[in-house]
Order: sequence, then C-alpha cells, then structure tokens
Amino acid sequence: MNQSNNLIEDLVDALRCMPGIGKKSARRIAYHLLERDREGARHLAGRLTAAMDQIGHCQQCRMLTEKTICDFCSQERRDPTLLCVVETPADVYAMNEAGYKGRFFVLMGHLSPLDGIGPEELGLDQLATLLDSGEVEEVILATNLTVEGETTAHFISEMVRARDIRTTRIAYGVPYGGELEYIDSSTLTHALNGRRDFT
Repeated sequence: MNQSNNLIEDLVDALRCMPGIGKKSARRIAYHLLERDREGARHLAGRLTAAMDQIGHCQQCRMLTEKTICDFCSQERRDPTLLCVVETPADVYAMNEAGYKGRFFVLMGHLSPLDGIGPEELGLDQLATLLDSGEVEEVILATNLTVEGETTAHFISEMVRARDIRTTRIAYGVPYGGELEYIDSSTLTHALNGRRDFT
C-alpha cells in the first residue's frame, strides 16, 4: 500500500473516534472532505486543534469552557440555592432550554466501575465542597435513566442527604403528546411510580 493510501486510512481511522461514526461513514466523510471540501477540512482541523488546546473545565461546575468560570456560573440571575446535577454538557443545554434557572454541576459521565469511572473521576469531591458551602438548599438529580445513571443518582443522593439538603429527582415518564399504547412498559412503570396529585 502506498503512502497516500496510508494517509487516507489514517484519516478514516481518526474520524471513527466520533460517536456513531463507523468505518463506512468515516470513509464517506474522508472522501467528501478530500474530493469536495479541502478548505472546510482545513478549517475544521484548525478549530479542533484550537478547541483541544484552549477548552477546559469550569472551576465551579465542570462545564466545558475556555474561561475559568463558564457563562452559566457567571450569570447572576441564576438561583444559587438550586443545584442540578447532570452527566454531560449537552444535558446542561437541554435543562437550560427547558427553563431551569438554578446552577449546574456536570459529572462528565456516570459511575462505571468496569470502565474505571469512580467518584474521583466524576468530581464528587468538588461537588461535596460545593454542598458544604451552605448555599445549596436543593439538589436536583438529572442523570440519565439507565442502570449507571440510577446508580450514580443514588450514590449522590446519599452524599446530599448526609448534609441534610433536599434531594429531588427529575420525573421520567410519558412524553407530552404521547399515546399510552406506544409507550414501553418500563417508561410507564416510572411514570406510574412518579405520579403526583392532579390539580
């Protein structure tokens, strides 16, 4: 195999690091960039390099940012007594778009002993410091509804309750506009268990 083919295969392999991109998709992207958009590829490479070099974590909430304190933590209008714990930066944007007005704490994952992800990797020591500040009155657990997400939520709830701080879990269940016959049984079970008074 000649050098140019090695470079193409290297590019294909590099593109496969992204979630949801298999070998066929990576090859299609590589050929598109090489055949039709070399300038776009150069721009993408520059932006990726800049992002990898300059983006770190917010010192308060662990959100991805190029600043010491992220834009969410810098907003004075946010309620400092509410703290929403989420797994990823994408979850922060989802909760913000849903109208949440409190502060965030981003775990950057969930507990997964098989993958070597424990409390230290999730920054739970930093979360404990935040909880000990005396400012937080309620912690909203918004981890994913997976085995790992539920385990993580349970672990954090024990931490929070030990400090006599209110702990709540976001409700999961039937989506707005959803028809019951099309909802899976585990979703319906959670919706039923999380029912509240009708007003």
